[in-house]
Amino acid sequence: MANLNIVLMFFCSLLLVVVVSGNTYPFFSKIQLPPGVTGPESAAFDAAGGGPYVSVTDGRVLKWDSTLNVFVEFAYTAPNRNKQLCDGTTDPNMGPICGRPLGLSFYYATGFLYIVDAYFGFLVVGPQGGLALQLATSAEGVPFKFTDGVDVDQKSGLVFFTHASEAFNLWNATQPGFKPDSTGRLLKYDPVTKQVIVLLRGLAGAEYVGKRIQKFWLTGVKANTAEILINLPGNPSKIKRSETEGEYWVALNVISQQPILFTEPQGLRINGLGKLLGTLPLVKGYFNASIAVVQEQNSALYIGSRDTDFLGVFKKGP
Repeated sequence: MANLNIVLMFFCSLLLVVVVSGNTYPFFSKIQLPPGVTGPESAAFDAAGGGPYVSVTDGRVLKWDSTLNVFVEFAYTAPNRNKQLCDGTTDPNMGPICGRPLGLSFYYATGFLYIVDAYFGFLVVGPQGGLALQLATSAEGVPFKFTDGVDVDQKSGLVFFTHASEAFNLWNATQPGFKPDSTGRLLKYDPVTKQVIVLLRGLAGAEYVGKRIQKFWLTGVKANTAEILINLPGNPSKIKRSETEGEYWVALNVISQQPILFTEPQGLRINGLGKLLGTLPLVKGYFNASIAVVQEQNSALYIGSRDTDFLGVFKKGP
């Protein structure tokens, strides 16, 4: 993370709403995925600013080729993946065969891309891409059922990732009558020792269900303890560092049941103290659709959603 004193949980909802004044991101555009491909759940950029890289429903990580103006295949997570069977599939039942990467984070010093896949656990792939290497499928004897978020501390190379549940997987979570639990975990991977340890237990869908963000202290007088940073009015997804040191973007989905079911997506900008710095409505381009990530790059916001066939881009005005 940007600050080794804390780890911000990757899934988190607000008591106070501050709208970004004057809509400082008025220009919206789409980066289209290949035909039939959907669900850019996460977005990342490499150390040279290359990308965006996106994780999609059919089990691949795609990279934007700025020369060809098209997404090309970069990596995949399932060791026995069949391209003819998997490429372009939107069938959730194909996840255990094709893979479903949900989180991406680069370690800039090496060019390694760390990936969490809902079915294949915690993985890494080198700068040339290809089949990702599976680093772990369990921690402390408990198998991963649903890994969902990842981030790398650029100073130490330590990798932090989340496991949504010990009981249910991604397919279970999409079924009617699904009832989430609080068996999620925050984990740490040390690339030197190759060990995965559990930092925090008892998380509600890694806090997507709990509608809150927790802060875990790594050092200092509060080391190895956690506290609630923010309680939210909706379901948060991934937290990504802002280009401003010590600030973060949170993808939030506020769901209303009245008079009909409706999802209002928002981008929240917060700091490490839990102060809300701004709320950016994202209904434009994402009307009644959930978002999964808000990734800032070169003062633009890249919005990923499992419900779309494009990656959205919001840019600032002059």
